[in-house]
Amino acid sequence: MDHSMHTQRPTGPALTRLAISATLHCLTGCAIGEVLGMVIGTALGWSDLQTIVLAVALAFVFGYSFTIGPVMRSGLSLRAAIPVALAADTISITVMEIVDNGIMLAVPGAMEAGLDSWLFWGALAVALAVAFVVTVPVNRWLIGRGKGHAVVHAFHH
Repeated sequence: MDHSMHTQRPTGPALTRLAISATLHCLTGCAIGEVLGMVIGTALGWSDLQTIVLAVALAFVFGYSFTIGPVMRSGLSLRAAIPVALAADTISITVMEIVDNGIMLAVPGAMEAGLDSWLFWGALAVALAVAFVVTVPVNRWLIGRGKGHAVVHAFHH
């Protein structure tokens, strides 16, 4: 018997591995949306607020879509898959977005730097990395309680 499992919920290192996997999944969608939003807002010369609103909106869209697609492939309709994605990813994406956008705002000049600037890309890379590190324990806590990304696992084959 695997001692890292208790009543079908992972514990210990298995829980940590699952949290890392869930956070990488979240990071992928968030990063695509975040980078796209930051690039569009910066290229158009938008204000920090406008750029962040777009980046956050796109991060949620991509983050949820990365969950909805596989859940629908398991046989659920779009209507049924949306609440699963909302339950699975909302807290994770929210934490990730607060952290990475907070860092982008905290790094002097990062939001104003152009797309050809190492400051912009370096700050964004650091922001996403820190958001990942902060979000892993959040996902670990949620999954350990059968919440967050744990709700998706019922639909994995």
